[in-house]
Amino acid sequence: MQIKMMKLFAMTLLVLMTGNACLADDTAADFYVAATGSDTWSGTLADSNQQASDGPFATIQRARDAVRELKKSKATDIVVLVREGNYTLDETLVFGLQDSGEGPATITYAAYPGETPVLSSAREISKWRQADPNLPRLAKQARGKVLVADVSGSFKCLFDQEGLLPRARSAGFIPMKGSGRSELRFPKGKLKRWPNVNDVEIVVRPHHAWIVNVLPLKSVDEVNQIAYTSVDATYAMNELHFLKGTESCWVENVLEELDEPGEWALDTTEDKLYLWPRNETTVVAPQLKELIRIEGAIDKDGPKDDPVRNLHFRGLTFQHGDRDTLTDEDAGLQHDWEMHDKATALLRLRGAENCSIENCHFANSGGGAIRVDLHGIENTISNNHIEQIGGSGILLCGYGPGTKDVNRNNLVFNNHIHHTGRIYSHSPGIMVWQSGENRVANNLIHHTPYTGLILSGCMTDFFARSGRELTRTIRWHEVGGKPSKKTLDQVRPFLHTHDNRIEYNEIHHAMEALGDGNAIYIRGAGAGNVIRRNYVHHLVAPMIMQCAIRTDGGQQDTLIAENIIYKCTSQGIMLKLNTRVENNLVVDVIAPPRGYYLSVREGPLTGATIQRNVFVSYNRESRFIDELPPGKGKQSEDRRGRLLARSKDADTDYNIYYCATDPMLGAQMLKQQRGNGVDAHSRAVDPLLIDPENGDFRFHPDSPALKMGILPIDVSEIGLRTEISSD
Repeated sequence: MQIKMMKLFAMTLLVLMTGNACLADDTAADFYVAATGSDTWSGTLADSNQQASDGPFATIQRARDAVRELKKSKATDIVVLVREGNYTLDETLVFGLQDSGEGPATITYAAYPGETPVLSSAREISKWRQADPNLPRLAKQARGKVLVADVSGSFKCLFDQEGLLPRARSAGFIPMKGSGRSELRFPKGKLKRWPNVNDVEIVVRPHHAWIVNVLPLKSVDEVNQIAYTSVDATYAMNELHFLKGTESCWVENVLEELDEPGEWALDTTEDKLYLWPRNETTVVAPQLKELIRIEGAIDKDGPKDDPVRNLHFRGLTFQHGDRDTLTDEDAGLQHDWEMHDKATALLRLRGAENCSIENCHFANSGGGAIRVDLHGIENTISNNHIEQIGGSGILLCGYGPGTKDVNRNNLVFNNHIHHTGRIYSHSPGIMVWQSGENRVANNLIHHTPYTGLILSGCMTDFFARSGRELTRTIRWHEVGGKPSKKTLDQVRPFLHTHDNRIEYNEIHHAMEALGDGNAIYIRGAGAGNVIRRNYVHHLVAPMIMQCAIRTDGGQQDTLIAENIIYKCTSQGIMLKLNTRVENNLVVDVIAPPRGYYLSVREGPLTGATIQRNVFVSYNRESRFIDELPPGKGKQSEDRRGRLLARSKDADTDYNIYYCATDPMLGAQMLKQQRGNGVDAHSRAVDPLLIDPENGDFRFHPDSPALKMGILPIDVSEIGLRTEISSD
């Protein structure tokens, strides 16, 4: 374990030393690509003395093929430089085993220094004309303002130069009682038997607050007020359980609802696209979900894969991909936040070792940015800028629970990720699923509708279930053959999200739309995960169901240490079972009186620690440690049969509890704790933080925290290490 972590640290140092300057002063390459080039040329760099009949290639595909030939005679590193310009792909560009660097040699596709090549799957929509203002289905306010174009095929996204264009969308409503996973009972008049009903999609937050499904509509029974979807929702499409009264459902791609600038609707029965333009720029539709795929020789059911090796991409821009849609064959990860082994990202590594994605820009797309699927070992994803995308930022997604553990030791470093989940609101900035021994460090994640960073695997109860979520990912031929009830000890060897280091990341303004989520979340993962030295701040959306750092549902053997949590709504840290919570600084939790600094939820707490934490409040209403009340008739269990946790059952000591506006609150907390036999050396004193309001959480030299052995945390070490351009 220690050797592997030292190797990851060395990888981090290499990224820091190379960074953006890797090719900055070197324009020498084996081949060049230019938008003005030709695939019949030799791929050389054109100059003033070169004949007009020769020069760079026109496509990266052609350069890839030339590299394959060159490899036969050159055993050292090979470089392809791509010049400024737009490169439109009408089919996914695939790099296979023949594109690996041989031995220690590398193959690199990079932007020409100082230039920005853009890869896209966009095709321009042209020949717009004024839509008939008397079109019966057209909303009154849209008449005379909507354009129409003849199109072919189907697409789920549309873009102009400002980015993603919103589809025509109905007003929200609350599903009626009796709805199921494929049957939606709706209020009278909300849905109709539209002529192009199969183009219409239902967008729903089914039953819980943490997932958004986009479901193809199959048919509508207006008389009985029932709509049928062609794919099941994750949960029954009932009123939200936690946020009752929330309008959690609507329909999209309905011409009657096209009533605002920027909105559009596609009618495939007539091959027509309708748009109310919001500007005079070019409008484009995506042709692909994934632009580039690195594809090894995957033996999905077998024990061994043959990955692509030593392939690198630097400085490229990716945009204009389509979004994914659910199918009956999909296998979902936890809560269907992502789908297993599926083309949902612009750039996908599916069977890769020692490959890298560095200094690239991912923007304005309907799906995710980067995913590493199945076999992914010692890859580096660093210094990328990911923004304005419909899905997840970065996903490390290994094989489902079983004995095949080949997604590990990757480095996700120094990426700027923001405004993810523009379509699938549950999509995180970074997700690690069935992937272990990775280092996820110094990333900046902000403005996400739901959780910023997720570590997940498979909970034990799914080994006795059926259905899309998690169960379909399980490798039954390796775990026992068929669904059956299993204990954590039986399941743990199959949980590969273990020994990850999540550190030095900055996360702010997560949880902007959905509920019951977090900045950093871990559940169903293996042992040995460390969440340390992260700065989580300003989770300020007006919703009480949030937490900065949370262990959930049976998660064990996790260390949460030396994190700073500042101005976060509702909860600071959620502690369950044997989680160790040490040397964290939690300041000014929002949403009193329910807001709490440490939530102790599920026991037994055997092996758990609550030590050397600083809980500071600058408002009067504070609850430093919150514990569930006993369930009715069961003093030791809650209403779901879980053993209740108490901070007195953990190794709890050397903490500081302090409320600046009412110091007695900290004293009362400490008195209660000591009455329970813990916190003997804890104190209710001012920790003397230097300037938390301006981001300086260090201790004054005279701070009692230092005398108690509490380590100072310097925010300047957290977050991005190099300057990355952002809006």
